[in-house]
Amino acid sequence: MAANSTFNGFPKECVKFYEELKRNNTREWFSERKPDFDNYVTAPARDFVFEMGKRLKEISPAVNADPRLNGSIFRPYRDTRFSKDKTPYKTHLGIFFWEGEGPKMDCPGYYFHLEPPHMMLGAGNHCFSKPLLEAYRDSVVDPKHGAALVKALKTVEKRGDYAIGMKHYKKTPRGYDSRHPNAELLLYNGLTAAVTMPIPRELYSAELLDLCFARFKDISPVVEWLVEMAARARIP
Repeated sequence: MAANSTFNGFPKECVKFYEELKRNNTREWFSERKPDFDNYVTAPARDFVFEMGKRLKEISPAVNADPRLNGSIFRPYRDTRFSKDKTPYKTHLGIFFWEGEGPKMDCPGYYFHLEPPHMMLGAGNHCFSKPLLEAYRDSVVDPKHGAALVKALKTVEKRGDYAIGMKHYKKTPRGYDSRHPNAELLLYNGLTAAVTMPIPRELYSAELLDLCFARFKDISPVVEWLVEMAARARIP
């Protein structure tokens, strides 16, 4: 990516591409419109990653912003091996900025999701690996680190209409006290904060950078806590 890369928003053709893909999710349709995907989705997504990555370093100096498919930009192909849904392509654009040196999906970070007619912005870990889940649970019940997590979540909730997600289990995991003040947080197998909105007008201009940065900054305490947790556990 050139150092003078600029982002001027996603074109309306990007939204139209995904709207039509939902109705025509076949390899033949996608193959015929691969130039549209390259021009209206991938190209502006790369510029967005480059510019957003620079902004995010203000709040997460070690953030990774890789403007390539299968870097920060998720590939469009679905993994259908274990799914009853055999449609070959994702009907959304996903972009992830992660902090850590390990596999990106094991790292916390910031997420942009465009799926007409909505856009979602989030932060955190979508799903903990086994060693990270153990480190998370131990941190939740630790007097110091558990209190820091509760404070971070309350801060995020006060800043806007953010939903705390990835609650998965119905019972407190074995070995932990169900009467602990933070017991509910032990039911999570990941930890995210996110907001979903109708596609805003800012999507089509450079103003999207300001909108995303403001939202990412609001929910950055979740990322900060997760990064510190992984560092204590020596897990990238």
